[in-house]
Amino acid sequence: MFLTRRKINDGSEYLGPFTSVARVRELLLFIKQHIQLRTCKLPLTQKNITAKKFRVCLEYHLGNCKGPCVGFQTEWEYREGLNRLKQVLKGKLGEVVQYYKEEMRRYAEQLEFEKAQITKKKLEHLEQYQAKSVVVSQQVSDVDVFSIYKAEDIAYVNFLMVRSGTIVQTHTLQLTPHLDETEAEVLSFAIARIRESFDSDATELIVPIELEYADARVQVTIPKLGDKKKLLELSQKNVLLFKDEVKRKKLLNIEEKTEDQLLDILEELQDALSLPELPLHIECFDNSNFQGSYPVSAMVCFKNGAPSKNDYRRFNVKTVQGINDFATMKEAVTRRYKRLSEEAAELPQLVIIDGGKGQLNAALEAIEELGLTGQMTLVGLAKNIEELFFAGDQQSIKLNWNSEGLKLVRRIRDEVHRFGITFHRQKRSKGTFKNELEDIAGIGKQTATALLKHFRSVNKIKQASLPELEAVIGKQKAQLVLAHYAPK
Repeated sequence: MFLTRRKINDGSEYLGPFTSVARVRELLLFIKQHIQLRTCKLPLTQKNITAKKFRVCLEYHLGNCKGPCVGFQTEWEYREGLNRLKQVLKGKLGEVVQYYKEEMRRYAEQLEFEKAQITKKKLEHLEQYQAKSVVVSQQVSDVDVFSIYKAEDIAYVNFLMVRSGTIVQTHTLQLTPHLDETEAEVLSFAIARIRESFDSDATELIVPIELEYADARVQVTIPKLGDKKKLLELSQKNVLLFKDEVKRKKLLNIEEKTEDQLLDILEELQDALSLPELPLHIECFDNSNFQGSYPVSAMVCFKNGAPSKNDYRRFNVKTVQGINDFATMKEAVTRRYKRLSEEAAELPQLVIIDGGKGQLNAALEAIEELGLTGQMTLVGLAKNIEELFFAGDQQSIKLNWNSEGLKLVRRIRDEVHRFGITFHRQKRSKGTFKNELEDIAGIGKQTATALLKHFRSVNKIKQASLPELEAVIGKQKAQLVLAHYAPK
């Protein structure tokens, strides 16, 4: 027994497919612990076993194998283990549970209590594993659940495989139907294809619409109430989530574009913004702060329409106190392009400032002070509404919501958000270990900790009297704290 991604006609029996590798590995570990199967490749013919050509290995002594190579386990017993393995992989845990219950009872009747205890532990582990699965109903046994979402040129079909009341597999198939195909025809085709792929033997299908199914032995159900209706609703929710995820990836998936396609997108952006040059080099800035604390700026760089991560930059704000997005943006832009100018490095054709007109104007001030006016184009990107604008213009530029140019702008904006927020979280997490009390001259970490433990908050420390502070940290340090928070 082993995991494979390839299915070839070699006489082996294949169980699956499984949509989660993690789940397969969990199953394999469980099977190895509780169903003793050999891992060797010895030719175990009856003749070889009778002739005693083999000896038991370490796996036997570890309890992972019952020694069929020396006749300690019969072929019938070994096949029983294989059958239990298949039932576990197919999600039919109830039959395996029943087998172990009967085995435990049989050992107890024969007064083999140690063996009965070992089987009991296997049974407990199996029931614990079963409890971690998504149990949806004790009444619904073995069914296949299907739902469909069909647009004009694409369809998505979700599949839930339910065995013994537990969801053991889930899969969503994306199809391109013919123009004249009905929803029922598309669903019928998908059901046949999915059931064949997953080797499903369920005799009942739960579906949302009426359809004809070729196999008369299979019952088709359109539930109105109860657990079957809930299963169908879950499948319908899955298919919509899958559809939305595909749409989101299409909007952001620039990396799969060819170089020629990316150049076409850049030409589209150049025309939309009336840029003097093709924007082969684009940079985007964004600010991040938390209630005025830990202000940072981030810059991402795209070259030829793709991320150039070696050129990404993070800026710890040095000259700005409190919340001042305009000054923060000006500092970041100044530091970036002052450095490029000093190094005589290539300047971008397009700079996107993620923010309002205030941030854009602040960035332009930085460019003017550096003497770089006219050497690059700066545009602002309105928060949320995805509109671009130039400084001084009354009207913003609204790119077609489905255009490749806007998709690239979204990709750049989302990347600078991700990069900036990641940096900000790192800085903030470090900052949480140092509170504002440690900024008071003469007050160290231990004193600050003692104050917080006693007063529970900085606000209460500010309101405390001198005697109250002295009782915790002594007269000298109490005076330092009181002086620091005294009205200026």
